[in-house]
Amino acid sequence: MTRRRIVATAVVVGLVSLPWAAAAAEGGLSIFPDLTELLILLAIFCVLIFPANKLVFEPLIEVLDERGRRIEGARARAGEIDSEADRVFGEYEVAVTAARKLAEEDRRGHMEEARREQSRVTAEARGAAEAEMQRARAGVADALDQARDELRSRAEDLARDAASQVLGRSVS
Repeated sequence: MTRRRIVATAVVVGLVSLPWAAAAAEGGLSIFPDLTELLILLAIFCVLIFPANKLVFEPLIEVLDERGRRIEGARARAGEIDSEADRVFGEYEVAVTAARKLAEEDRRGHMEEARREQSRVTAEARGAAEAEMQRARAGVADALDQARDELRSRAEDLARDAASQVLGRSVS
């Protein structure tokens, strides 16, 4: 403990113990104090107020003022940090919006490219299917022509055989 605090504690204890003596007096409660006692108490108060002020009140006020300055400094710093956070958040939102826009444009580009590719592949497949159908139709037409030719030749042979059997002679 510092010397100031010891003195301040002693002064406070002395001041607190003074009214006990007055309360313990047998004369009871006096509404109008004795002028000499009042002057003695006033003199003690005047003598002790200056050391109490120097030892207790001024350091207490200084500590409270310093605390107030620190609180104000912390509030000011918090305000700066808050405004900085708002600025950074604004930049973040702008960047996110730009990234989303870019991603949307990229997605649309890929979708359009995929549609063109799908159309191209479908057209190629349709063309290949049409060509295959034409080949199949040509193959069927050729097979039909061959079958007709073969049936005609067989029909003629069958008709001769049938006529030969009906007529009983060979028909040329």
